[in-house]
Amino acid sequence: MTDIREIQTKLGAARTRLILEQPFIGALVMYLPLVTADAGWCKTTATDARAFYFNPGYIAGLSLAQTQFVLAHEAMHCALGHFARRQHRTHRRWDVACDHAVNLLLADDGLKPPPGALLHSGFRGLSAEEIYPLIPPDTTEATLDRHLFDGHAAGRAVLPRQPGSGERDGLVRQWQGRMASAAQQARRAGRLSESWLRMIGDLIQPQLPWRFLLARFLMSVARDDYSFQRLSRREGDALLPRLSSGEVDLYVVLDTSGSIGNEELAQFAAEVDALKGQIRARVTLHACDERLDPRGPWTFQQWEPVVLPRELGGGGGTSFVPTFDWIAAERRRPDLLLYFTDAEGGFPPQAPEYPVIWLVKGRARVPWGERIQLN
Repeated sequence: MTDIREIQTKLGAARTRLILEQPFIGALVMYLPLVTADAGWCKTTATDARAFYFNPGYIAGLSLAQTQFVLAHEAMHCALGHFARRQHRTHRRWDVACDHAVNLLLADDGLKPPPGALLHSGFRGLSAEEIYPLIPPDTTEATLDRHLFDGHAAGRAVLPRQPGSGERDGLVRQWQGRMASAAQQARRAGRLSESWLRMIGDLIQPQLPWRFLLARFLMSVARDDYSFQRLSRREGDALLPRLSSGEVDLYVVLDTSGSIGNEELAQFAAEVDALKGQIRARVTLHACDERLDPRGPWTFQQWEPVVLPRELGGGGGTSFVPTFDWIAAERRRPDLLLYFTDAEGGFPPQAPEYPVIWLVKGRARVPWGERIQLN
């Protein structure tokens, strides 16, 4: 007979090892209380996004490393919102697709799967939605665990109560916040792998409108400060503070490789024009695909509206190197460089000494500088 105290100790040890070895995943696992389940409905493990249900006999047959895997497996189903993303899809195929997606992520991160885990290498890098149509409607594949979602286990009194639609929406928001928090903490500690960062990068980006974020960055470089100057005799002899303002040298580069439309470029230019008036900026505008537009740069003083040239060269490949080479060759030093792009191109190996903000349309990452998501 399985000693439940030994099983609980084993699960506790596995959770502790996850916290130490895989802090991002370990933090998510800790949100699921451990609940002993009836072997009549739970042959292995299960989750309803509220708890980790386990069959003691199944856990007894796993190694400690495999126990870590099944804990992480249930936590990632929850964190990825699989319990709320099925929509029109059939239960069995959806469950199988979700298991492939989760298992591949965990195995690629070094966790050891138990026997029976679905791990089709051809699905690597795909989401559950992308895997689903590749699963045959009459599939005989079996999931590692039991997914207590959408009420498909209703009618069995021994099963946990299934979450209703309102509760499920709340769980989605709750798990999104948990995953973002865990990822941010792991990232600050330098313990978030590149694979996880690529997958959940959107969640740990600032969830604010890009115009607000751009305005905040521009205001931070505005050289407004107070200086003490002796006033004229008519104003008295006292030394009083006055607002001393300097002009911000703002460089703006447009990616004209063809991935961003003319209307989007015009909207962006209008936004920069509105913001520059607030910070008294001189704008130097340039365009670049794989090479700089030979007609640039275009300069706009504080009082001049930023208007895009009638024609912008582009349509070729994408390289960000020419822009930074040009600035270096001209011995210029912007207070801030804004680069409007999809970030799909070659970057210089090192960041320049001046601040750079990438306003990115799409999911591509940047190797340095500040990144603001446009869409």
